[in-house]
Amino acid sequence: MAVSKAELVARMVRKAGVFRPRELDGLGIARQYLRQAKDRGLVRQVGRGLYVADGSRVTEHHTLVEAAKRVPRGVICLLSALRFHGLTTQAPHEVWLAIAHKARRPRADYPLMRIVHFSGEALSYGVEEKKLEGITIRVFGPAKTVADCFKYRNKIGLEVALEALRDCYRQRKATMDELFRAAKVCRVARVMQPYLESLG
Repeated sequence: MAVSKAELVARMVRKAGVFRPRELDGLGIARQYLRQAKDRGLVRQVGRGLYVADGSRVTEHHTLVEAAKRVPRGVICLLSALRFHGLTTQAPHEVWLAIAHKARRPRADYPLMRIVHFSGEALSYGVEEKKLEGITIRVFGPAKTVADCFKYRNKIGLEVALEALRDCYRQRKATMDELFRAAKVCRVARVMQPYLESLG
């Protein structure tokens, strides 16, 4: 039995994890088949211009997946990375995303994103790739995230940075050496040193 275009699109959506209509353009498939797949209940819309296969599991980190799909070169950072690693009780209402210093700000109105410009080693160091809902997201590791929190303590608050440091060390998400190396990359070694020593 021949597979309809709507079923073919639904398979593509399932394989992609999270799918954007523009991905059809390069394949010469009309977007109407994505609408047909939605009308038939084969796929569902989870955000503006974002689709998943029907029955696919949406995780608590779904907004991170959506942000990663919209800004593939971005890296989940600061409060969103803390939440991802279980290093804060706070649930940020926007996705904190690091992009290159000279990169253009993404023009997406959903999900809400707080863009922070990083450059050089501050953007490349400590990036981990994680698979969520079928797509790969980029997120700073625990040690780098803690160091970033100290660097941006005026934005997020010193209390948040201190809580993150204590939790990170207590939960053994990073060693003292990893924390100190990340602090040097972020140029906050002198700021963090007394707090690191109080843990040791």
